[in-house]
Amino acid sequence: MSQPGFCPFPEIITSRLLLRQLSMNDVPEFLELRSNDQVMQYIDREKTKTREEAELLLKTIIERYEKNEGLLWVITLLSDSEKKLIGTIGFWQILQEHYRAELGYLLHPSWWNKGIMKEAILSATSYGFGPMQLHSIEARINPKNAASAAILEKSGFTREAYFKEDYFFQGKFMDTAVYSLLAGKNTLHGVLDNNL
Repeated sequence: MSQPGFCPFPEIITSRLLLRQLSMNDVPEFLELRSNDQVMQYIDREKTKTREEAELLLKTIIERYEKNEGLLWVITLLSDSEKKLIGTIGFWQILQEHYRAELGYLLHPSWWNKGIMKEAILSATSYGFGPMQLHSIEARINPKNAASAAILEKSGFTREAYFKEDYFFQGKFMDTAVYSLLAGKNTLHGVLDNNL
């Protein structure tokens, strides 16, 4: 795998979405997303509580992007002239030596059950297996998050591991389910390649 280079930023257009670069202008919507009880119910991370926390988290994400250590897209609607953030999707833990990366995503509840996240996942995985030259993509979720498991399976992922009490959060040991998708096994990959 060659060193990933995300400059210029790889915007992706689908039939309904624009996946674009994160900026400090996204702080209000980003804070709303990361502080939402429904969104964060199964994320097992502390909610973002203040504008200052949101700004600091955005700066960290932007710095990771600038160092080619992570890639996060803002999910927006093509039909929205202001291209406001309604969710995020991206790759964390890019393991270049293993051609593998971890996929993570969030979507505001107003846009749940509309096929938006599946469209975003297919676009992101197409980019991962295409320009990024990944061999595998994983997603780690709270096993209680049935909706996330379902959308991953609908996007071609299979559950490959279940770790019992493998991390500690808010005074409890928590389980993790790991889903993965391989480049050669992905029958859905490539569906949106013409939009990259």
